[in-house]
Amino acid sequence: MVLITKTLKITNPAGTHNMGVGLNSAINLNIEGPAGYYCGSMNKNANITVNGSGGQGVGSNIMSGTIRIKGNVGSSCGATGHGGTIIIEGDAGSRCGIAMKGVNIVVKGSVGHMSGFMGQAGTMVIGGDAGDALADSCYEMTVFVRGSVKSLGTDAEEKEKTPESTAKLEALLAEAGFDFKSRRI
Repeated sequence: MVLITKTLKITNPAGTHNMGVGLNSAINLNIEGPAGYYCGSMNKNANITVNGSGGQGVGSNIMSGTIRIKGNVGSSCGATGHGGTIIIEGDAGSRCGIAMKGVNIVVKGSVGHMSGFMGQAGTMVIGGDAGDALADSCYEMTVFVRGSVKSLGTDAEEKEKTPESTAKLEALLAEAGFDFKSRRI
């Protein structure tokens, strides 16, 4: 566990791109308004909260820490993420989690087509529906979907939950603060 020593706040960002990119410190960054492209990319150790929506590439190549978006995000959220957790309180666009390498992504709403494409490791939790080609060409990632899946991609297989996968799902939902116990996920 990383000890947080400082809190920074950005007000009225008006969709500015590249906020919180490359943070390598144990800080809280609170962004009060919508964030543009690549917010929180290459994050290491910081906890970033956006009180609004995020643009394309939120959390790309995240290494550790947490990013919480209190709205929707554009395409390619969490692309190539190696670690940490990204929590989306709305919907995520296409290619959410593309080429995941260990990041955990929890989306309260739905995700667009080709989400999880070429996912190598990590876990994606989808509280809504998933578009076409979910987890296409994936390797060892895990995806939980509460809603419907338009189609699975090549190499994706539907499997029964195990006690271990259920524990992982419950831990991620608790971290995100989402209560999905009312419906099967």
